[in-house]
Amino acid sequence: MQPGRVDASTEREVTASRPSAGGALLDLLDARSGVVCAVGAGGKKSLLHHLATTHPGRVALTTTVFMTHFAGHPRFAVAVDEDERLPGAVAALDPALSVVYACPSDKPGRWSGVGESTLERIHREGGFAATYVKADGARMRFVKAPADGEPALPACCTTVVPILSALAIGEPLTVAVAHRVERIERVTGLRENERITARHLGQLLASADGSMKATEGRRVVPVINMVDDDLREAQAREAAAVALELCSRIDRVVLARLARTDAPVVAVVQR
Repeated sequence: MQPGRVDASTEREVTASRPSAGGALLDLLDARSGVVCAVGAGGKKSLLHHLATTHPGRVALTTTVFMTHFAGHPRFAVAVDEDERLPGAVAALDPALSVVYACPSDKPGRWSGVGESTLERIHREGGFAATYVKADGARMRFVKAPADGEPALPACCTTVVPILSALAIGEPLTVAVAHRVERIERVTGLRENERITARHLGQLLASADGSMKATEGRRVVPVINMVDDDLREAQAREAAAVALELCSRIDRVVLARLARTDAPVVAVVQR
């Protein structure tokens, strides 16, 4: 679907625009305040790192699932401790610094997730402008549909950012590309080894059994990542238009290339 075209099946106009100089991800994702959780596949950690390191205030970065170690950053102090001791460990850090915190893991290079009540307490007592949370795992795949008990959203979550990768389009639905293949089959009607299309990505973004799962009462702004060239942009715009067509709770989809930290926003597709 091209910018400004009306979808004949719904007569709903969808527009796509290039971001302005002020179109920072923090604003496009309503992520300047509250507890912002990233779910899905294809760039959650990159997205959260970008939000945390570009926010002008004091923020926290944490996880409710396994997460690889956060690369050092001069604005951030790190606290890794058992869940019950984390509030004290965070409180003891320099209040001028933003904070990364998690629980230890016996898996090399990874941390474990923080308990819901602990996360809420640290956010409240720490006076953070925002807390950014990795609330889902996808084993480095491009797309995902959640299983029972996923995503791991804390009750205090205010904004959910579902993410998936445009690189899945044109690929066969296999475990090399997708996490929870059988769940994606249920959401999209695809069968394993069939080619993923832009429409399938839009269905996944819009489905209550896909990217919208457990988001009731929360702001939702999806991201399609890895939009690295004109072809991927055209495909991502089509996927975004499908998501807007199918889900009235979505009012915009951000197309991004998070590997370009200086210019991560490609376009915004909205009603």
